[in-house]
Formats: sequence, C-alpha cells, structure tokens
Amino acid sequence: MRVDALTLDFWRNYPHLQLEFAPGVNVFYGQNAQGKTNLLEALAYLSSARSHRARYDRELITFGVDHGFAAARVWNGSREVELEARLARTGRRQLLANGVRLKTAAELAEHLRTVLFCPEDLFLVKAGGAERRRFFDQHICQLRPRYAVALAEYKRLHEHKTRILRDWPEHPDLLDTLDDFSLRMAQTGAVLIHYRAHFVKRLMEHAPPIHAQCSGGRERLELAYRTVSTVADPLAGSKAIFQGLLEHQQTHRQAELDSRMCLTGPHKDDLDIAIDGQSAKEYASQGQTRTAALALKLGARELFYRDAGQWPVLLLDDVLSELDARRRDFVLERIQGGQVFITCCEEGDFPSARRFHIQDGRAV
Repeated sequence: MRVDALTLDFWRNYPHLQLEFAPGVNVFYGQNAQGKTNLLEALAYLSSARSHRARYDRELITFGVDHGFAAARVWNGSREVELEARLARTGRRQLLANGVRLKTAAELAEHLRTVLFCPEDLFLVKAGGAERRRFFDQHICQLRPRYAVALAEYKRLHEHKTRILRDWPEHPDLLDTLDDFSLRMAQTGAVLIHYRAHFVKRLMEHAPPIHAQCSGGRERLELAYRTVSTVADPLAGSKAIFQGLLEHQQTHRQAELDSRMCLTGPHKDDLDIAIDGQSAKEYASQGQTRTAALALKLGARELFYRDAGQWPVLLLDDVLSELDARRRDFVLERIQGGQVFITCCEEGDFPSARRFHIQDGRAV
C-alpha cells in the first residue's frame, strides 16, 4: 500500500495543497506549528475517518470556513483508488472511493491502512485504560470492518444507557427500557471482546520479539488482555462471551442504579503491559516506556503485513527526536520495506528520501 498524492482544501492551516510522494521514505521538516502534523493527520483520516487529536470533524476545517476537503491517490496493491473526505462544519461528511460514496468509514481501510506513531503514544504505557482501548480501536477497525461497525453501535448504546442511569430517579419510566439496552450492549460487546482478544493474541507474536531486539535482549515484554471478570475465556466464541457479559450485568444492576453509572462492559477493558514480570504502568522507566510503546506500534505494523501481505503506510510524527540514538537507529532499520512519512524539525539524514520543507501551511 502506498499514497502517491495528497490534496487538501481548507484542512487545518492549509487553504490549498497538492503533493506527490515517493514510494519509500517521505520527510516533512520545518519549525514547530507550521503544519507538519496536519499532513499526517490527513493521511490517517483517509484510512479510518478518525483523527488522533480532534474529537469532532469540524476541528479539521480551517477556521472561518464552512467546508474542508482531503483526497489521496492510493495504490492498494491491486488498483489505483482516489479516496476523498468532504467535511462540513454542520457535522455532515461524505467519504468516497473513486467517486462512489462509502456506506461506512470502515470501508476506507479496504484501500488504505496506516499505523501512526506520535509523541502521545510514548504515554500509551503509563496513561489510563482509555489510551490502550484507543490503541485497540485504531488498529482493529482497519483490520476488521465488522469490528468498526460493532464499535460504533456499542458507543451509541452506551450513551443511551448512561443517560437512562443518570436520569432515572427524576424519570422512573426510563427504567422500562434499561434491560433492553443492557441486552443489546451485551450482544455488541461480545463482538468487541472477541476481536480484541484475538488481536492481542496475534500482537503477542510480534511485539515481544521487537521489544527484545530494541532492548538488546535485556528485557522481556509481556501482554495480557483484561476484560469483564465473568468472561472466562475472551478467545471463546461470541455466544460464550455474551453469556458472561449477561451474568456480569445481572450482578451489577443494582450498583449501576445506585451509582447512576454504567459499570459493566468492554468500555472498561484494558491491556496489561509488563516488563520482566513487573507492571510497566507502575514501574517502567522513561526509556522502558518508550521501548514498549515502540514495540506495540511496530508490532501492529507487522500484524497488518501478515494479514494483508503488504505493509501499511507508516506515519512517524516527530518521534525520532524523542528517542536515543540506539532506538532511533533501530526504528530506521525496522521500517524498511514500506512507505513511510516522517515529520521532524531538521532536514536530517534520510537516504533516498523525498523531502518537503513545510512553512506556514505551504510546502516550500
């Protein structure tokens, strides 16, 4: 997979931009706050319809303008595809492939898959479970379109149930619908848990060896998926997981009513990360944290390759400057074989790379 060209209109600080890329390494360099990250954000958006730093699409549109546009000419391994995202400040968007409107955002990943590594990912190990659930969602949505559909439905159901639990003392009739929402959340949540468990199982085949190489063989990375306690085997079929979720809901029903919060479901999931048997969240040093985060992202990249037979587009947002010389050299050696986009402040020494000097929303 590769991106041959990118077009932006009123995207962040770019009133208009057209660029063509090399199939190997592409470098965006320039001072801070010039728009380098915005380019990677656009590329990632065209693979998932999600931004890693914006909650709403309207934040991606140039201030003072009603509409924004991003398009990429992509080679997906078998044919050339033109992907488009048309955004409106009113909240309505259109996603297209070769001019045909897509029914779901998950269809973008059939044409373009990306793995983004940004400075915030260095806190993936130390932050709360929400960051690791976002790691699940960013990658599994691209690998499995059914997961993306189930995730969107689960979020919708969770919002409804949360409102019911919050408001039922003032409106007791809301409780008439509570059990129905709980049942549907268990059905959809079983799909999420199934895919997450299998994703972690496959990730364990790739991330620990990468971590061992990066640490010079001195440390051992361990991963474990943690979900609802009544789900005995997350790798089991969705029916067995569904029964475990129902059991958990029943035992927590009164606690949810008392607390007026949704206490049960995969929105509480987490990924336990350990280094040499100790919790990385609690005990890892800064260097160990960086190495573990690197291993997770590069492991996901390997998993994408094994799944599709071609490398996803790798987006490295100003992370090389955060790494020491040994880790930096390791990453540059490891990323051979696919298309890579790198942002940095200095032009740097990247052999055979195509370079773009980004200044004030322009490629100079």
